[in-house]
Amino acid sequence: MSSFATYLIGFVIVIAGLALAAYLLNAPPIWIGVGAIILLGLGVLSATRRTKMRDPAEGNPPTTRRQPPSAPNA
Repeated sequence: MSSFATYLIGFVIVIAGLALAAYLLNAPPIWIGVGAIILLGLGVLSATRRTKMRDPAEGNPPTTRRQPPSAPNA
């Protein structure tokens, strides 16, 4: 499973817990839905930001492993 999916599953569990707490506190269902949609959007944005591949900075070539100098022929 990708780290994006794992992050989203965890975020959905948090949203479900918060929605249940709001329901038990007698919050109006429409506002529970609005809050859940907003949190889901924030979860997708943060999951994307945390799991996307980073672009190398411009002007800096990618680092490569240097090979040790070869021994002179004897």
